[in-house]
Amino acid sequence: YPPRSTPLEPAQRRRGTRPRGMFSRFAAIARAARTAARPALVRDPAPGSAPNAGFAAMGVASAALLGLAGVAHADEAEHGLHSAAYPWPHEGMFDSYDHASIRRGHQVYQQVCAACHSLNLVAYRNLVGVCYTEDEVKAMAEEIEVTDGPDDTGEMFDRPGKLSDRLPAPYANEEGARYANNGAYPPDLSLITKARHDGQNYVFSLLLGYREPPAGVSVREGLHYNPYFPGGAIAMPKMLVDGGVEYDDGTPATETQMAKDVTTFLAWAAEPEADDRKLMGAKFMFALSLVAVQAVYYKRWMWSPIKARRLVVNAVH
Repeated sequence: YPPRSTPLEPAQRRRGTRPRGMFSRFAAIARAARTAARPALVRDPAPGSAPNAGFAAMGVASAALLGLAGVAHADEAEHGLHSAAYPWPHEGMFDSYDHASIRRGHQVYQQVCAACHSLNLVAYRNLVGVCYTEDEVKAMAEEIEVTDGPDDTGEMFDRPGKLSDRLPAPYANEEGARYANNGAYPPDLSLITKARHDGQNYVFSLLLGYREPPAGVSVREGLHYNPYFPGGAIAMPKMLVDGGVEYDDGTPATETQMAKDVTTFLAWAAEPEADDRKLMGAKFMFALSLVAVQAVYYKRWMWSPIKARRLVVNAVH
C-alpha cells in the first residue's frame, strides 16, 4: 500500500461525507489503524517480513478494539445507559391503551409527581371517558382554586375548578421551580415520552434505575446516581417505593407497578388520540380492501372479452 502523495486540501473534500456523533470517532480510530499499519508494510518489503507485518496488524487491531471500547464507555457516560425494549401492551397496530393502568398512573402522578412536575397540556376534560367518569372529574376539579376574571368591577377572583381548566402546575414560573429545587428545573411531563429518545422505555428505566454509584464514580452532594440519565447524576431523588400509593382498584403498589402505570399515563398524555387514530386507520384499511376487490373484479370483467377472443387469419384472401 503506497503512501498518499499529497493530502487533500480542506476545499477538495466532499461535503456531507463526514460521519456524525460516535461513528465519527469509530471512523477516526479505523483511519489511525490503517495509517499505523501502512508504514510497516512499506518499510520492509522483503519476503521474510510477512510475520512482522502480521504482528503489527494484530497489535493495531487490538489497540483499535480497546479504543472502541473506551469510546463506547465514554458515549454511555455522556448520553446515558441505553434502555431495554419493553413489550408495552399499547404499541401494536391494533392495540389500545390499558385504561385501568392510565387511571392508576394518574393516581401516581397526583400523589408523587405533581409535587414538582407540571402537566400543562392536559385538562380535566381529557380524563373524562378515559379513566374517570364525568362526575368523578368534576369533583376532582372542584378541589382546586383557579384565579379568573376580571369581574364587572375589574378585579380578579378565585373560583372552583371546572372541566375546561388544565391540571394545576406546582410552581408559578421557572425561576420559582429552580429556587425550590436547588437550581434544577423539573420539566413539564406533557410530552416527556415524545421529547426523550426511546421515550417510554427511557422513563420506565429512569424511574427504576437508581442505585449506588460504582467504584471510581463520585456524585456531588445534592445529586443522585442513575446510569440511564445523561451524565449519570440526576437532581431528582428516588421517588417510587413499594406501597407509596394506594390504588383504588386494590392492585399491589409495587415499585415496578407504579413505574409501569405512570409511564402508561404519560404515554397517553403525550398522545391521547392514539386509540382513535388506530381505529380510524383500521376502518380506512377495511374500506380500501373493499375498493381493491371491486377494482380487481372490474378489471377482469373489462378485459375478459379481449383476452378470451380468438382471432382467425384467412391466409388465402
